[in-house]
Amino acid sequence: MRLNEVSYSDAEPIDGYGPGFFRIGGKVHHGAVITSPNGTVAWEGYEDSEKLLALAGEIDVLFVGTGAEIAHLPTALRNALEGAGVGVETMNSPAACRTYNVLLSEGRRIAMAALPV
Repeated sequence: MRLNEVSYSDAEPIDGYGPGFFRIGGKVHHGAVITSPNGTVAWEGYEDSEKLLALAGEIDVLFVGTGAEIAHLPTALRNALEGAGVGVETMNSPAACRTYNVLLSEGRRIAMAALPV
């Protein structure tokens, strides 16, 4: 089997997560986060849509981690993101972390906004 080194460009991979935190690029972030090619910032949840809309044009897909269980995004938020040209995929936060890392390793233009488990 041939193994290749994975390069993540400027975006940082998600190293782990747990109750109330995410470890991204070796740093622990408490609470909800947005991680993108621009770095990782705190996220105040669904009402904090400005930070998500600012990613339009820089990413193709936003993965939204809804915590321990999958939940629907507020319709207004989904419509605003899709109207700005950002594809939205909603899943629980563990699945969002795994999917983000896989597509990041493929060099895709992605970001993740996630609520902690």
